[in-house]
Amino acid sequence: MEHTAHFLRSSSRPALAAEAGVATASQAQHGAGDTLPRWDLSALYSGMEDPALAQDLADAQTQASAFSARYQGKLATLSAAQLAQAIAESEAIDEKLGKAGSYASLLFAANSSDPAISRFSQSINERLTDISGDLLFFTLEINRLEEADLEEKLKDSALAHWAPFLRDTRLFRPHQLSDAVEKVLLEKSVTGAQSWCRLFDETIAALRVTLDGEIISVGDALNRLSDTDRGVRERAGKAVGAVFADNIRLFALITNTLAKDKAITDNLRQFARPTSSRNLSNMVEDEVVDALVSAVRADYPRLAHRYYGLKAKWMGLEKLEHWDRNAPLPGTEDRKIAWDEAKSIVQKAYTEFDPRMGAVINTFLTSPWIDVPSVPGKSPGAFAHPTVPSAHPFILLNYHGRTRDVMTLAHELGHGVHQVLAAKQGYYLSNTPLTLAETASVFGEMLTFQSLLDAEQDPARKRTLLAGKVEDMLNTVVRQIAFYEFETRVHDERKKGELLPERIGEIWQQVQTESLGPAFNFTSDYDVFWAYIPHFIHSPFYVYAYAFGDCLVNALYGVFSEGAPGFQDKYIAMLEAGGTLRHKELLAPFGLDASDPQFWKKGLDVISGFIDQLEQV
Repeated sequence: MEHTAHFLRSSSRPALAAEAGVATASQAQHGAGDTLPRWDLSALYSGMEDPALAQDLADAQTQASAFSARYQGKLATLSAAQLAQAIAESEAIDEKLGKAGSYASLLFAANSSDPAISRFSQSINERLTDISGDLLFFTLEINRLEEADLEEKLKDSALAHWAPFLRDTRLFRPHQLSDAVEKVLLEKSVTGAQSWCRLFDETIAALRVTLDGEIISVGDALNRLSDTDRGVRERAGKAVGAVFADNIRLFALITNTLAKDKAITDNLRQFARPTSSRNLSNMVEDEVVDALVSAVRADYPRLAHRYYGLKAKWMGLEKLEHWDRNAPLPGTEDRKIAWDEAKSIVQKAYTEFDPRMGAVINTFLTSPWIDVPSVPGKSPGAFAHPTVPSAHPFILLNYHGRTRDVMTLAHELGHGVHQVLAAKQGYYLSNTPLTLAETASVFGEMLTFQSLLDAEQDPARKRTLLAGKVEDMLNTVVRQIAFYEFETRVHDERKKGELLPERIGEIWQQVQTESLGPAFNFTSDYDVFWAYIPHFIHSPFYVYAYAFGDCLVNALYGVFSEGAPGFQDKYIAMLEAGGTLRHKELLAPFGLDASDPQFWKKGLDVISGFIDQLEQV
């Protein structure tokens, strides 16, 4: 198994219509003279040439070599206290690696088109991999410890602190390979999957779309799919499709190569199916994920098919085209929301829920922790990166001033709050499985939405807000499960041989037709829109975590709405737990159980209820 170095951890917004942009200047302009802030990464390092970075890497190398000499081949002979000390030493080294890796990752996300930054990022990744080679033995030997012996040692309070780390590490025991093979896989990773991911990132960042006489980034073009003018949306959709089509052979090669690379590793590790390794790392059973996927697929007609049928009627169209999916409803006020107003909206929602969370949000909003504007070279979409407990999280946005962007801010700040509260657990124990990592973000969106809805007096604007929320929930639940189905079919079919771009496009069209329903007329130029989804490249099968989180939050918010006593205290305790507890333990105080087949229906009923309200308008 790879050593537990979480130096590229981040949580992100679903890829709805990813927006590109990022960081070369200290500030950027937006709209009517607003100055949008850029992040300041000096909490990590002052620059690529910072002597502190070189020193940290040198120290980590020395410490890793000494760690290997001190402990390799000896873990089984250590006392409980000695094993606890070894884990603490490993964590300290990994945090140094995590700090350097986080800095390189964030710098690259801010400006992946800068060759110097690309070179720096690759060099750091290679250096981290080299250093991790000296630490690789540690988790491998932990997994070879006898169960009875480890259970006895865990009675010692010093080692008991690390019980969650040992529990999660030993999950992978059945899939562990020989030390020699594990070392080869680690060392080859920088020229394998990581390189293909880098190629994808740099390609997306470099693509330009010619639209209405302008040459713009793919992200800015995708943003125009939400324009109120249908002609603008159509031209944007066709222009983006043409650019993707021109590059589709490269995107297909990247997809095929990564799918084959994963299949080789999965076969070596004897995982039952392509999604099994993701489920295991998420600490969630295959059966729970299968139940979620089945529940959502069964509800496609009740949710997406029904809503988009209503949307077509409201827009006076017999059929919707793909560029109409995120279109504003007729009569929607095309008002740009200034950055300061967006901050106030989200700050108010979190503070009214609990002042303690409001205080954390205020720190984010008044500190240079958020990179806000959409600028050339920037990573698409949005994410929150926890970095390391000794520093603080950073958030990347591509802010265009729409209501959806305000919700994205609320989403990423939810991640940020979660990461800040969990940091007390330390580097190893703060890391939350993806299935739970989306809880605070989606809950924050719900708080912000309800705050806006409660404050709105105009019936037409209320309908617009409600419809917008339904669309976001469909994007988070239905669309992400459709993405999951797409990945599953691509990975399964790749086992039989390389897929032509046309075949990948056919699979994409199938899942889109199934999920979005008969209200859409999908033209052939939509065949290539799978190409820009970064989750397929960086984090295979990540996407179901969004649906998991949304349905979980719907159920959780229901408990809150019913006035459950002590809810805020329980909720904050859940976030502070980080990765120390599993979903069953975390949800138990709220009377919820994700393994209950009815659990997912409760979450989907909330979406259906919102659509019911819209049908009455």
